[in-house]
Amino acid sequence: MSHFQQSNDFNDIVLGRRSVKAYDPAVKISREEMTVILEKASRAPSSVNMQPWRFLVIDSEEGKAKLAPLAKFNQTQVLTSSAVIAVFIDMKNSDYMDDISAKSVELGYMPQEVREMMMNNYKPYYDNISQADLRDVNLIDAGLASMQLMLIARAHGYDTNPIGGYEKAQIAEAYGMDKERYQPVMLISIGKAATEGRESYRLPVETTTIWA
Repeated sequence: MSHFQQSNDFNDIVLGRRSVKAYDPAVKISREEMTVILEKASRAPSSVNMQPWRFLVIDSEEGKAKLAPLAKFNQTQVLTSSAVIAVFIDMKNSDYMDDISAKSVELGYMPQEVREMMMNNYKPYYDNISQADLRDVNLIDAGLASMQLMLIARAHGYDTNPIGGYEKAQIAEAYGMDKERYQPVMLISIGKAATEGRESYRLPVETTTIWA
């Protein structure tokens, strides 16, 4: 595991998070620790527990060199980070509904009758939902997992930056993935900050909130 200071201080994790643009290139995250981070991120909620997020972890020099020209004006994050996690949605995630619900019954998380109700009601819905509606649901779910991933990374002592500026139409195919099935959400750079992330002004609650 990493030698960096891990934290269970919720306020420090949330309020101290910054979008970090430059990292210490000497800092590497082992694939074992990255697996733990991704496992924790995958505990995020999702519609009907469908877990549509898919992670492409780009941590090799070759992989990062391939990504850099696709990252437009975000190349510093790519080249100095320990890794860049490309988050996708799986547009065929309903293929996993049977496995997810069966395993949930096996583990005692779900009664068999609830599984049968799910398969009878939700499987036809997912099989017939429009691609646009499925994309909307999946993007929300992947956004929840992405935010959770960034907070977990901070709890492990790392810094992150969510990136939307990259060649989204090219990213899947560049790594041999089916671009119709796997659609891009964001890139998340992760590593140890070489420069402090900036504070940023946030709109007050009275501007963003309506009480009813």
